Amino acid sequence: MAGKQPLKQGEKLLFGIFGIFLVAAVIGYVALEAFRLMSDKPMFEVRTHYTFTEQGKQGSRIFREARCTACHRAMRNGTNMGLNLDGIGSKRSEEWLLKFMRDPEATYGAPTLDHGFAPKEAAYVSSLPLADLEAIAAFLSGLKSDQGAASSPLPPKGASGFIDGALETFAPEEWKDKYRDIRE
Repeated sequence: MAGKQPLKQGEKLLFGIFGIFLVAAVIGYVALEAFRLMSDKPMFEVRTHYTFTEQGKQGSRIFREARCTACHRAMRNGTNMGLNLDGIGSKRSEEWLLKFMRDPEATYGAPTLDHGFAPKEAAYVSSLPLADLEAIAAFLSGLKSDQGAASSPLPPKGASGFIDGALETFAPEEWKDKYRDIRE
């Protein structure tokens, strides 16, 4: 039986570089978490908010009990396997949300990945009692996003180097007279 071969010079160098990167990543992660934990203000500005009616509060409870957070994120809780629902109330009406939960593929106008009829993973949603679906729709419609948030249909207020640069580069000259800037 042959013994172990020693590492070649290039292999030692490669493992050494990998080790340095690994140690730097761990140190960076620990430093970032220490800074985050010691800081009295959040690292990122929260640009979503919620206001709930009593029905919306009940819908929040039903949303969690119905295991919707197994796939969706709402109020910064849950997973990101499915759509992040923070800010959905700024994009969709309560009526649309209810219609979607009752018959997702007809409302969406195309097959959906998990919502719809069995054997889809979230097929149970459309079979929930109507009162529960109405409460969940009230909850989701209360999840709003501020202008400029990633989940907002409107861009941030004021000047933006990125948006201004993109407009200057790609927008036809006649658009300046035809359209107005909604960021003001």
